Amino acid sequence: MSIAKKLAHKAEAAKGATKKVFGRATGNTRLRTEGRADQAKGNAKQAGAKVKDVFKH
Repeated sequence: MSIAKKLAHKAEAAKGATKKVFGRATGNTRLRTEGRADQAKGNAKQAGAKVKDVFKH
């Protein structure tokens, strides 16, 4: 897995965490839910990349 893709997955998870925090701070449930979804998607992509790396070597 390329470093650029790894960084993109981490950035997606971080973006989701930021959305979640702002949603919680402002009381915006839609934003908080979107943040949770983005964060979970980024974390899942990171986990998939780790599995690919294990089987690649």
